[in-house]
Amino acid sequence: MRKHHNPHADTGLFVAPARFDDPQAALAQARLIYEQSVAHLRDSLQRFVAGEAFTQRVRACYPFVRVHTDTVARADSRLSYGFVAGPGTFETTLTRPELFEHYYAEQFTLLLQNHGVALEIGTSSQPIPVHFSLAEHDHLEGSLTPERRKLMRDLFDLPDLAAMDDGIANGTHEPAPGEALPLALFTAARVDYSLHRLRHYTGTLPEYFQNFVLFTNYAFYIDEFVRMGHALMAQDGGHEYIAFVEPGNVVTRRKGLAAQPGDELGVILPRLPQMPAYHLIREDRSGITMVNIGVGPANAKTITDHIAVLRPHAWLMLGHCAGLRNSQALGDYVLAHGYVREDHVLDEDLPLWVPIPPLAEVQQALETAVEEVTQLQGYELKRIMRTGTVASTDNRNWELLPFRGQATTPERRFSQSRAIALDMESATIAANGFRFRVPYGTLLCVSDKPLHGEIKLPGMANHFYRERVDQHLKIGIRAIELLRQQRMDQLHSRKLRSFAEVAFQ
Repeated sequence: MRKHHNPHADTGLFVAPARFDDPQAALAQARLIYEQSVAHLRDSLQRFVAGEAFTQRVRACYPFVRVHTDTVARADSRLSYGFVAGPGTFETTLTRPELFEHYYAEQFTLLLQNHGVALEIGTSSQPIPVHFSLAEHDHLEGSLTPERRKLMRDLFDLPDLAAMDDGIANGTHEPAPGEALPLALFTAARVDYSLHRLRHYTGTLPEYFQNFVLFTNYAFYIDEFVRMGHALMAQDGGHEYIAFVEPGNVVTRRKGLAAQPGDELGVILPRLPQMPAYHLIREDRSGITMVNIGVGPANAKTITDHIAVLRPHAWLMLGHCAGLRNSQALGDYVLAHGYVREDHVLDEDLPLWVPIPPLAEVQQALETAVEEVTQLQGYELKRIMRTGTVASTDNRNWELLPFRGQATTPERRFSQSRAIALDMESATIAANGFRFRVPYGTLLCVSDKPLHGEIKLPGMANHFYRERVDQHLKIGIRAIELLRQQRMDQLHSRKLRSFAEVAFQ
């Protein structure tokens, strides 16, 4: 290890690339580089806040992993990830090795197995923004004067949006001549940006997020999830959930389990964040995270943009919708197998001509879960659950649009698309799952039928919510239990992978 010889910047420790045939050794090297870089930034920032004068810029960079192969051969052509697309040099920067330890270890292992070439680990040229180096409870910048904060920009690297775009995921990234091809969907800076956004939007640390995620557009589901979480924690066995975490990082450990370091730092928030998250935690992180995204496609896109960097195994939408068919009744279920995208929030990232296919493993899990929880089969099951197209709109008052005298009307579009339900979030969540290669699914519950004069009324709605929320949530949780039993290479379907796909899942 040596210092960069640059008279204009104190770049901290530089680690030259080294080759590794063991995934754990490669991960340990990445962790060493990252921890040294972050420690250098934290120490420098603390000295700056204390008033020390700096004569040169402070910089530290992310670790990287690189693989070079001259062959397209791989162990198993049925795999959907874990191999590069062809001969060449592939590289990505890494962050938070302690958070992504198991994820990185799996990706490293697959690359070694499938290509039989060593991994290179070293210090990259991508600076770590100083904001991303702070520990969870560091708030050093708040004690700076305006003049000192302005000077900070000249001494430390700040977040650079050019290093955080989604060109790789969107398929628009074009490496410069001589630049390595991407190895992962997200650069380290993009991941760090989303980790900070998750804290802000959900009120919980990224460390608590689980690999299976439920989204809902109604607080009634969250109320039931919280009740269930506390009930499970009051038991001293019979399940594998070890903790329940609420906004403010309030941790409740399962009866009989000791508190862990950091639990005491949780605090009940005076008001909930924009999209509060709740986590039912398992030791292997295969528990359940539930997020109340509220109403609208903007929130749905925002939260999935950020949760995607955690590489969950699946996310599901459980919410309420407008039933569009006269044969439907309030409380019926809708299993989406296609989407009409009128949400518009992803039009620039994922063109409307891109189909969003149903994923067989997710569809089967949801249908089986409905059957098991409702105890209905065959015709009786079809009577209360319909599979079809869900339309998602960005216009909450779509009912007020003209229904006659126009070249195209909502009613005509719904009929031509064969839509059976309408909401404001499901297509966004599915489309972003497709875009970010995260398995997705949607199971909605009909709460009104505006085209047929059945709109929400206070008394009727409250009664309906009490009757259906508990069952609907149980179905979603049972579906996750079924998905948890899947092989991950099957769940992460090849349907989600592009022609020249990155190797990391």
